[in-house]
Amino acid sequence: MIVSLVIAQVIAWLVILGLVVAVLALARQVGVLHMRVAPAGALTTAGGPAVGDGAPMVEGHLLDGSHVTVGGPLAGTTLRLLMFVSASCPLCKGLIPVAKSFAEDERIALSFVGDDDAAIQRGMVRIYGLERYPFINGPEVGMAFGVGKLPFAVLLDPEGVVLAKGLVNSREHLESLVIAHEMGVRSVQDYITTLKATA
Repeated sequence: MIVSLVIAQVIAWLVILGLVVAVLALARQVGVLHMRVAPAGALTTAGGPAVGDGAPMVEGHLLDGSHVTVGGPLAGTTLRLLMFVSASCPLCKGLIPVAKSFAEDERIALSFVGDDDAAIQRGMVRIYGLERYPFINGPEVGMAFGVGKLPFAVLLDPEGVVLAKGLVNSREHLESLVIAHEMGVRSVQDYITTLKATA
């Protein structure tokens, strides 16, 4: 009886030690995988002005009917973020609160751009609390910036130069626009491509 208990205890401890070794090996592999996986960034597109170019100056309309010029110098701002959204885009709806938080944290002037029916846009403004943000409604701005899919973001400097742009669907993607600008690269993807080429 005692011999069988001792054998059971030895087997249990061997199993536990085996599990500890397996967990440590798995943790190491996860670490290796984490190092190999590239950081996600906003997906850049070929249309519209390139990074480093001046943004096109486009006349647009706010939801209240007043005129606004998008692009060109804008005094009193450091960075400007144009968020292209639509009420019919589920990703856009999820990203709107994230964009508001991101712009507040990074001290970026945020403007929303869409081209839906004005009544639908007003409903979206009310639902998501966008009253204090400029909301430009009309297709002109999206066409000038080459926006083909949503949600799309363009980061501009105070002089209206395109610093970064791309398709975004998370805060990480929005942050990659600022990081690309701070690193002096066109996009996170370009930076990763350069790293792979040098390696």
